[in-house]
Amino acid sequence: MALMTTAFLRRILYWLRRYRLLILIVILLTLLDILHHTRQYSVTRPKENLDPPFSSGQCVIPSPNGAGADNTQPMGELTVPRNQAPPDAREERENAAIVMLARNSDMKGAAQAVKSLEKKFNKWFHYPYVFLNDGTFTMEFQKAIRKEISSSVVFRTIPAHMWTMPSWVNKEKAYKHMDEMGWGAAAAARKRKKGGALAFEYAAQESYHHMCRFQSGFFYDVDALKDYRWYWRIEPDVEFTCDIPYDPFRQMVAHNKTYGYTVALWEVGSTAPSLFRTVSNYYSKHRREMLMYQDPASHARESHPLSWTAMHDATWAPWPVRKLLMPWFFRRSLFHSRNSGGDVWNFCHFWSNFEVADLEFFRSRQYREFFEYLDKSGGFYYERWGDAPVHSLAASLMLRPEQLHHFSDIGYYHPPFQNCPVDGRGCRCDCDVRVGRVPDVCVKRLREAVEPEL
Repeated sequence: MALMTTAFLRRILYWLRRYRLLILIVILLTLLDILHHTRQYSVTRPKENLDPPFSSGQCVIPSPNGAGADNTQPMGELTVPRNQAPPDAREERENAAIVMLARNSDMKGAAQAVKSLEKKFNKWFHYPYVFLNDGTFTMEFQKAIRKEISSSVVFRTIPAHMWTMPSWVNKEKAYKHMDEMGWGAAAAARKRKKGGALAFEYAAQESYHHMCRFQSGFFYDVDALKDYRWYWRIEPDVEFTCDIPYDPFRQMVAHNKTYGYTVALWEVGSTAPSLFRTVSNYYSKHRREMLMYQDPASHARESHPLSWTAMHDATWAPWPVRKLLMPWFFRRSLFHSRNSGGDVWNFCHFWSNFEVADLEFFRSRQYREFFEYLDKSGGFYYERWGDAPVHSLAASLMLRPEQLHHFSDIGYYHPPFQNCPVDGRGCRCDCDVRVGRVPDVCVKRLREAVEPEL
């Protein structure tokens, strides 16, 4: 046996010596290919910040009357004194509403959330509220909300067809997967028997899947919002921890923004293992249409939308593996959060429990077709696809990076995480940067296309 092994090793060494030049060339070409491929997922950094904060320092905002008569001069700056209405409040409001999805059991948390927003913002601007529920709001709930707000409010029940499992979903399969992913009794018994921990919170609750699907593809079509152009989503139990000395809607319009967020963080990939693959498959079929929506002229030299690129981590697999083996695995749905070439989603996304957005983006034909494609796959029920990654992936494909805005100057707390402004941003904040801090890895990665390199 030892003699056979020695002979085998000698044979290998012989072939290595004989073809060493060819082998070195192959290795070099492989390394160059990998380097070229990974560089495709590097983001071109701009020379100046394309998305600065709307407020330029503590309680300092652009003056609405600071521009020259021809609107070509830089805007002046204005300090907003304590308890004085911001200048934006004297202007005409945008066609916008503050929207919350809640149930009667959320009454205390919902009232606390709007009280916080009123104190920090809406007592000056008086934007209307729209409350949505899959049931009927009680009079007690409505009174609790009206007690805290300074503007009009409507309470509406979500139509049943927007809050139900669609006909093409295999219910037996869906319930089985919910039980296995979540806290279902059958799954819990099996996991305890094996000594394992339970899996994903809410995954066994059918209503949670209805909610994610509704927030991904139907909220913008409810009658209560049909006449509005903009919306600001908030949730029960959230807290606003800084004064907001400007109108976010007006600033979004003035700066040609479409989608705004405060927090960017990682998704739990195991809750939606096929989501990125499904989105990548859709993109590969409709790439030109996606680029046409966001303005092809600005991306004529880009292989992919920059925000979409920022959501990838490139694979280090060589060309034969990427082009031959990985597509085979992709077609058989064997990849976890990868595209057909093996490049992986880095799981970064915008936390959608706070978002200020142009509803026309969601109502566009391109977004509707995107959502319909996802919906038909059944992933909202077979897995736990959340509306946050769905909105984020859609925005990364269809919007230019400078159309996205990071509200870094708004203090926002949604247990257990918060955005507490740093570097002198924010107005009269009462938050602790050490509490509930989200690592800035995702924010930095997703903002590479709008921030210059330091």
